[in-house]
Amino acid sequence: MEQHRTRPAQYGPRRSRAPLPAQGRGGAAAARAPVGRVAGRPAGRPAAPARQAPGAGSPVARAVRALRGMPNPRLTGLGSGLFCLAVMTLLGFLDELLFGSSLTVYGVLFVPVSLLTALWVRRGDLLTAPIVVPIAFAVGLVPVAESGDGSAGRLMGLVTALATEAGWLYGGTLVAGSVVIVRRIRLVRRRAAARNRPPAA
Repeated sequence: MEQHRTRPAQYGPRRSRAPLPAQGRGGAAAARAPVGRVAGRPAGRPAAPARQAPGAGSPVARAVRALRGMPNPRLTGLGSGLFCLAVMTLLGFLDELLFGSSLTVYGVLFVPVSLLTALWVRRGDLLTAPIVVPIAFAVGLVPVAESGDGSAGRLMGLVTALATEAGWLYGGTLVAGSVVIVRRIRLVRRRAAARNRPPAA
């Protein structure tokens, strides 16, 4: 007669084995288990945006980037003088045609032309920029200035316009001179650094 094996009463009922966590089961269960952290950060949380460098969005930085993006020709002393003369003469005629010979508009337009002339002249002819700028201002002022009868009346109108708009003339010349001085200082420092650089072995 077959005897059935029984468990003693002192051991109590058989306990069921607790399920293992998803990471410990392996296989498809581990693949289905949600991952709490991905690459050191909680899942579902977007990555922090990269911080910009201090001053990257300042108006000065934007202006520098805009200047760097502009064309950068290298004009000779004669070329920079012809450029400034041609542009100011053209602006004088446009001012007469569109704005009724407004001296203020002409003076405002003179400042950026002076800046470009000083920026575009080549290094060997830097000192020509502050010289050609006021000459170009006077030449371009001819169609804008009020003129009387004959050559004497035209000359008197030009002298009067130069006297009344001397602030713009000095301002544009000062801008050109400042740019030339800064470029000259950088050129001298670059040459000194090149002289002090040890020769390559």
